[in-house]
Amino acid sequence: FDSVADRRGLEKIKTMGDAYMAVAGLPVAAPDNAVRTAHMALDMMGALEDFNRHHGYALQMRIGINSGAVVAGVIGRNKFIYDLWGDTVNTAGRMESHGLAGRIQVTDATRRRLGEPFELEERGYIDVKDKGEMRTWFLNSRTGASLSQARVQDPDGAGTRAATSSATRLFLSACVRLSSLRSPLPFSSPAHRKS
Repeated sequence: FDSVADRRGLEKIKTMGDAYMAVAGLPVAAPDNAVRTAHMALDMMGALEDFNRHHGYALQMRIGINSGAVVAGVIGRNKFIYDLWGDTVNTAGRMESHGLAGRIQVTDATRRRLGEPFELEERGYIDVKDKGEMRTWFLNSRTGASLSQARVQDPDGAGTRAATSSATRLFLSACVRLSSLRSPLPFSSPAHRKS
């Protein structure tokens, strides 16, 4: 997932247990932060599908995305850590935890920033812990227009990266938080534990 974040222009913030948190638009402002995050979420789902197919697993994950203002900074004296705080971050976490396996759930704030390049499906209003009723959407795929703009060839031709622009300074970010759902692994069987 770190390579997907790099390719899409997101900053990995941290992993927490089985959760992964990344942000677009920080530390360098990016007016297309929600679009970058949507592309990353779809790429992550595709990467997990490829992993499952090649290794015979049935792992699933939920992804939650929200857009808005955050507080970001470095904390600590000896072991520094860059972290994010605020309602936007908490709401992204709620989108993940209140989401469905195999789906990318986004807030209405993020949906308004995405527009036509993506296929969205209205989930409707859900009761979100500490937030009340929120209108949410599922991000399903890229549209044809978005597919043609999804990747830009690197100057050296070594790979692909997201198109970037930091000309407009925005105090907005789109956060993605995902959590893998448990799946039986080969080493979890009682027979394997005996060996």
